[in-house]
Amino acid sequence: MRRLDRHSVRRTAMLAAAALLTGLLPLASAHAAESDDPAPVPVDRFEGEVPFAGQPADGIFTWGGDSDDPPTLQLAARDDAPEGDKILSGTYDISGYGGFTHDFAADLPAHDWSAHGGIRFWWDGQNTAKKIAFEIKDGGANGEASELWTTSFADDFSGWKQIEIPFSDFTYRTDYQPVGGIDQVLGLTQMWGYAVTLPVGAPGRFAMDDVELYGKADQSLRASVTTGAPVYPVDEGGTASVKVTVATTGAAPIDEPVTVAYETAGGTAGAGTDYTPVSGTLTFPAGTASGTSRTVQVRTLKDKAAEAAETIPLKLTVTGAKAPTTPPQVVINAHGLPYLDAKLPVKKRVADLLSRMTLAEKIGQTTQAERAAITDTGDISSYGLGSLLSGGGSTPTPNTAEAWAKMVDSFQLDARASRFQIPLIYGVDAVHGHNNLVGATIMPHNIGIGATRDPQLAEKTGSVTASEVRATGPQWDFAPCVCVSRDERWGRSYESYGEDPALVESLETVIQGLQGAADGSDLDRKDKVVATAKHFVGDGGTTYGSSTTGTYTLDQGVTTVTREQLDAIHLAPYQDAVDRGVGTVMPSYSSLDIVGDGKGAVKMHARADMITGVLKQKMGFDGFVISDYNALDQLPGDRAAQTEAAVNAGVDMVMVPYAYKDYIAALTGDVAAGGVSTARIDDAVSRILTQKFKLGLFEHPYTDTSEASRIGSAAHRAVARQAAAESQVLLKNQGGVLPLKKNQKVYVAGSNADDIGNQTGGWTVTWQGSSGAITDGTTILQGMRDAAPNATIDYSKDASADTSGYDVGVVVVGETPYAEGIGDVGNGNDLVLTAADRAAVDTVCGAMKCAVLVVSGRPQLVGDQLGGIDALVASWLPGTEGDGVADVLYGKRAFTGQLPVTWPKSEAQIPINVGDSAYDPQYPYGWGLTTLSRAPEGGAATLAALGVAAKAAERLKADAAGRAAVTRARLIVQQKVGQNITEAVSKPFADADHLLLTGKYGAAVTKLIAAYRAA
Repeated sequence: MRRLDRHSVRRTAMLAAAALLTGLLPLASAHAAESDDPAPVPVDRFEGEVPFAGQPADGIFTWGGDSDDPPTLQLAARDDAPEGDKILSGTYDISGYGGFTHDFAADLPAHDWSAHGGIRFWWDGQNTAKKIAFEIKDGGANGEASELWTTSFADDFSGWKQIEIPFSDFTYRTDYQPVGGIDQVLGLTQMWGYAVTLPVGAPGRFAMDDVELYGKADQSLRASVTTGAPVYPVDEGGTASVKVTVATTGAAPIDEPVTVAYETAGGTAGAGTDYTPVSGTLTFPAGTASGTSRTVQVRTLKDKAAEAAETIPLKLTVTGAKAPTTPPQVVINAHGLPYLDAKLPVKKRVADLLSRMTLAEKIGQTTQAERAAITDTGDISSYGLGSLLSGGGSTPTPNTAEAWAKMVDSFQLDARASRFQIPLIYGVDAVHGHNNLVGATIMPHNIGIGATRDPQLAEKTGSVTASEVRATGPQWDFAPCVCVSRDERWGRSYESYGEDPALVESLETVIQGLQGAADGSDLDRKDKVVATAKHFVGDGGTTYGSSTTGTYTLDQGVTTVTREQLDAIHLAPYQDAVDRGVGTVMPSYSSLDIVGDGKGAVKMHARADMITGVLKQKMGFDGFVISDYNALDQLPGDRAAQTEAAVNAGVDMVMVPYAYKDYIAALTGDVAAGGVSTARIDDAVSRILTQKFKLGLFEHPYTDTSEASRIGSAAHRAVARQAAAESQVLLKNQGGVLPLKKNQKVYVAGSNADDIGNQTGGWTVTWQGSSGAITDGTTILQGMRDAAPNATIDYSKDASADTSGYDVGVVVVGETPYAEGIGDVGNGNDLVLTAADRAAVDTVCGAMKCAVLVVSGRPQLVGDQLGGIDALVASWLPGTEGDGVADVLYGKRAFTGQLPVTWPKSEAQIPINVGDSAYDPQYPYGWGLTTLSRAPEGGAATLAALGVAAKAAERLKADAAGRAAVTRARLIVQQKVGQNITEAVSKPFADADHLLLTGKYGAAVTKLIAAYRAA
């Protein structure tokens, strides 16, 4: 028999269909008139009209948890294609997660899907019985900054099948949102595409065709009824006015009537005794404008008894539109109880409140959830949650100070529906300014602050950060990191002030900047927040290759130390933090292996000997311990075992971003089974409530936005500018290239000269940060132009422009942003400049005198190019104020920064730290040239005299005089050494800086004399 080609088959089928259609035409026409459905709208035909490409282009692209997880994709011709000639097909073998996405072009308007009832496509079933997730992207700036709505279908069939999914089937995704979620409303008017998540566990193949929108929009999906708020608190005897509003996507008038029947029913308040019951029906006729409101009033009654809060739910039955996600409820405020009396001591208020709470209420207080996980805001009161957080990049839309305050206050309002109206404490990772907020003042990362050696400045940066954070709602900052970074390959090394515990301790003044007085008496101020010392303990000392987290090499690995090393290096900063009254402490993801204790490597979240025994009992920490993000998942056993281990170890509040219900159930079961005592729960809750009372949250739960005008203000940016300037470390300055002169013609090159995203680094707007103009501020290039407005300053990123005719070149090179283990060396990162940056250095420095600025979170290995570089500056990650870098480049301020970490010659030397027995770096710890107007004078005799003065200052406890003597001695030594930095020079030189920080001024100068003699 002759094989028919597919076009012949299709033609025959079309003729048969046409004949059938002719016979049914009157019926079909009548049906079409009745349904009035819009014509289907193609999304993807897979004929090549949409390329394989990523944003900002319109394109299809793959993704996955690691390099093996993204599927393969191809547009393949298939005889049985349901539509057209080609289909999208591929293969996969996924161990973590993987799939593909079609994002619409980010530089064009989003698509409007609101006229349709759903989305459909053809799927070539393989009968695997596995679930395949399908999600659509709603709102936001683009397809990768949108809100994800998800559903799934089962591959339980063979061959082609058209999958139809009504938009009403999609639910808000709670395990991940790229921007932390937006408004949790599927608007359908600003759609950015779709994504398919493929099944894991076994190799497979798939094929897909003809994605299109179908059907007519259902008003009940397009129209919704909302209330002005989910909770209406009112003092006893007052009247609550509940606003009921009808609205539509696209703001079109409703085309069918909407009715809302209401009645007060249920709750803890008594009808007739605590309030006057109400019932009735509100009607919104067809044609009612979107946004129209009606009001229901609920009057409460007054008695003389002191009471906890009482609830009056307002039941709404909606016809013709979506009902509110959370029905509103009126709440009669708690009153007359001792814990509400602000005149009582905090300790008495805590004891009174604790005595009234049930076990469920106590466990709720130990729970912290991610704000994007709260799809039902009623969970805040029903579970009695103690805290919410915004993880890195989890922001409101728009990302403004006003939206932040509104968001935090809305959650705080939800907490008013709980029995004792215990306010939430809201936390953010403001690790170098309020870095999640666009437009905030972004400070240099901690490694740059370490280079300043300026405790007063560190305190100022904390004050600015606290002011900007509190003005937007959060009252709790997961900072500072007081880790001691001992290996620059660590992806968090820039979060450390340095490799010397003495340096870290000296800059913990930032805690006073954040919190104010050590006794916590300033925490109720509108410009202070609770601080967090992290990550307890040893996170900066993990061994390379010891991490078992994904592809990380150092982060979350194992720190192996003797007891003496642990005490001297990693624990030392925590005692200082405790003495400064730090309100919270966060354990590390890493494990601790103390040589000789017989325990082996144990995750810090399970080390009771350290959290309870050392931190709480030995050090006297009286704040509360908060776990790290999902950290309990890394402990052995099931959820119950993990929870029991952490809570018994001394963790008081558990950060379970999306699994708060599972955690609450597990801890409840642990207590019932006797695995966790009620005394342990009471201790944890007492510590948490104490901080809430100190913050004044019971009296003022909502945000005081009066300081919001100072966010990103000139005064705040002046502090960041000073910090950026003082953080610059001049490593080499041959021929006095720096400072620049304002009449010089300057050639600027390099990847980081004009990129504010690169100069702010990770933890900026998003968790990992990103390159480009991501927030407000001044790049280094713009700062230079501001500093010398009449000078010729030309920029060529890759140094491809003509280099002739310039007096000096400035090449700004370094790293692109990363955070945590993503930035570990060996995990796709190294300590070597990119080929483009190296070429820019060679080109510019080969053509003229040049200064090279390294913008990075850690030292970069530049030894092989150092001979051709006249001036070398470690710029670290200076933040948003590039003007501060320009201030020292042009001599408005002198270079005064010193290395907070050792600058190695090669990666083979790492780890290399001050105090090592073998110590031969490129530049030693503490190194930093100066451009003071007068170079320090003197030789051996001067150094001897400075030694005498330093010893006298030490004896008299004249710290300022002692530091001044050591500083002058250091500058004299550096002047003699030049670039002839040998091991004999480096070791005593670095030791001297450590001794200076510990107040041993005489010994410091003695070490510097040894370095001088070795030069």
